[in-house]
Amino acid sequence: MTAVLIISIVLALSVTVYVIVTPKEGEKFTEFYVLGPGGMAEDYPTNLTVGEEGEVIIGVVNHEYAPVNYQLEVILNGEVINEKSIELMHNETWEGPLTFRAKKTGEDQKLEFLLYKEGVKDVYRSLHLWVDVK
Repeated sequence: MTAVLIISIVLALSVTVYVIVTPKEGEKFTEFYVLGPGGMAEDYPTNLTVGEEGEVIIGVVNHEYAPVNYQLEVILNGEVINEKSIELMHNETWEGPLTFRAKKTGEDQKLEFLLYKEGVKDVYRSLHLWVDVK
């Protein structure tokens, strides 16, 4: 009886130590965002004239519990205007400025930000802004 009790206590302590030492993995996801030139979610360059440059800040945060290689594509009116590879460790953040130039007039021109994750065929995350060019 004593041996069974001792084995039970040792087993309970072992399980308790394992639960404490092994962190629980949370939800796996990637943050992907666009900020205005001031670093806030405001004042996006949505009204431009032909030839004028607009600037935004793109951010990516890896919460995937593993290192991830991302590919960023920026598309204006169906034309790729910028591409960037981004390698991030778990919980690492990347932010970078992106400058684009309005080439032709028109309202509601779609400025797309597409994020691809290595190993995933389709677009992993996407954002867009509507730009009016006069």
